[in-house]
Amino acid sequence: MARDKLAAEDVAERLKSMDGWVLAEDGASIWKAFRFKTFVQAFGFMSESALAAEKLDHHPEWFNVYNKVDVTLTTHSSDGLTELDFKLAEKMDKAAAGRMPDHLK
Repeated sequence: MARDKLAAEDVAERLKSMDGWVLAEDGASIWKAFRFKTFVQAFGFMSESALAAEKLDHHPEWFNVYNKVDVTLTTHSSDGLTELDFKLAEKMDKAAAGRMPDHLK
């Protein structure tokens, strides 16, 4: 099931193939800093990510200032990371792909 907490080994293995995502010290969340050229690109990323999150019924914790969006993903009901966190992270990476300057990827 998508909301089952993943084992630490599974989390570590998944993170190897995910560019820029970092495991929090407590092992209960992953985090990534997205940087865009403009506010409009950051907002477009957030809008696309919001639609993906709604479809998954899994929502990010995020913080936005101008062209910066910091994202933390965790599954509160499971007290840690689940399949949903990694699915949403992948969708967010795809949403950011065409918007981020090459030197910020």
